[in-house]
Amino acid sequence: MSVNDPKTILSKIARVFGKDLTKFSILTGGDINEVFLIECGSEKFVVKLNDSEKFPGMFEAEKTGLEELYDASAIDIPEVLKTGKVSSKSYLLLEHKNAAPKISGFWEMFGEQLAKLHQQSSKSFGFRKDNYIGSLPQYNEHRDSAAEFYIDMRLQPQIEMAENKGFQLNVKDSFYRNCENLIPSEPPALIHGDLWNGNYLVNAQGNPCLIDPAVTYAPREMDLGMMKLFGGFHENLFQTYNEIFPLQGNWEERISLWQLYYLLVHLNIFGAGYRSQVTAIIKRFS
Repeated sequence: MSVNDPKTILSKIARVFGKDLTKFSILTGGDINEVFLIECGSEKFVVKLNDSEKFPGMFEAEKTGLEELYDASAIDIPEVLKTGKVSSKSYLLLEHKNAAPKISGFWEMFGEQLAKLHQQSSKSFGFRKDNYIGSLPQYNEHRDSAAEFYIDMRLQPQIEMAENKGFQLNVKDSFYRNCENLIPSEPPALIHGDLWNGNYLVNAQGNPCLIDPAVTYAPREMDLGMMKLFGGFHENLFQTYNEIFPLQGNWEERISLWQLYYLLVHLNIFGAGYRSQVTAIIKRFS
């Protein structure tokens, strides 16, 4: 049996944690990671694997982000149990969350808990380490203002990457000036950072649980922009959120500005199918 065979790797990971692998099954993963449910007797865990050379430090960064979210005590987060390396694979060992149907009032609870998460703040925008958004590096150098952080750490790196790939985006100075004027001056918020509808679970209590974050302290509307990009979140969530932690005026008109970052990421990962959406938003705000 190959040293890179999943059973061999998962058995080694279980033994590092003092367990014996009974059986395993494949869970839905992304384009980067293999995800497994492993069973060690009556206990269950989740293991994420990826190529340690292609994505150096990815799981250590994810561990740091998950722990930041967990420590906020705002919304359910799986506990990180261990990170490490076996053969050519990096791994992240996580608590397994049993699933149940959504409770009555699930979306209102989600809105309340997300508001509580976003009320966690920091002295500046950014994070103590860089991390990843999908398969791409995400930079978290500290900045003093929301606009400065969003432009310097989010938009410009992705725009530069896209243009290096041959996508002509025609970004004018007026676009950045308008961003500075439009982005609200608010304190940094602890955000999930990649909150599409595939990155939450319904736990055993029927409550929301967040997974696969790209954590930083950033403008809180970034999470809302991503949530609205691909849908899957009930309007009651946003209504409850806004009642508890009111958003600044015209927030819905800014949604596409925040979505620009995530669309740039998709352009850089998946290619030209996202170019028209990207250029339309840039033109709108130029």
